[in-house]
Amino acid sequence: MEGVRQYLTEVQEILGRIPLEALEEAVDVLLSAAYVGSTVFTVGNGGSAATASHFACDLAKGTIVPGGPRFRVIALTDNVPLMTAWSNDVAYEDVFAEQLRNLIGRGDVVVAFSGSGNSPNVLRAVALARQQGGITIGFSGFDGGQLSRMVDVPVVVPCHCMEQIEDVHLVLCHLTATTLRQRLQRIEPPLSLSLYSTTLRDPVIPGPGPV
Repeated sequence: MEGVRQYLTEVQEILGRIPLEALEEAVDVLLSAAYVGSTVFTVGNGGSAATASHFACDLAKGTIVPGGPRFRVIALTDNVPLMTAWSNDVAYEDVFAEQLRNLIGRGDVVVAFSGSGNSPNVLRAVALARQQGGITIGFSGFDGGQLSRMVDVPVVVPCHCMEQIEDVHLVLCHLTATTLRQRLQRIEPPLSLSLYSTTLRDPVIPGPGPV
């Protein structure tokens, strides 16, 4: 039982050291995306692929409030035939970037998950998103890796255990989705539009929803 207690204690300690300012900025970016109709794309490998798909589900369904905007969200981890086609015919490093090339528009958002922060296919997707005028959010661990230095909003879990990094990433996804739902219920304006005015589409702020 000592190993069980130690693991849970370590996860609790990690949660206490999460960079909340970065997480709040990620929430602002995503809230803006919902209001202006930008598309959110999620990417990741292995356990992080599951997190990417899970987060897309939570954004698409778990944030819905009556009268509020809905998220346009696509997990690039979900089309297995397309992923294997790009991997087999070109390279696994391009499995997300080539999907993204067909879909991304200026002001769209890419949310990337990589425990190490150094997954080549994730980095290529982020690089393409930035070239196309997208906004990028990166969830990583360890020292943040290259991902934390490439994205607009880096969220680095201060941990060197991959399993615990992935645990915390999923907690942060649930926290983010819950916070977004609460803010959409208050029909707040998107706070980050002014911060990302160079990359977002011209904002259209809706009036109050149904009472």
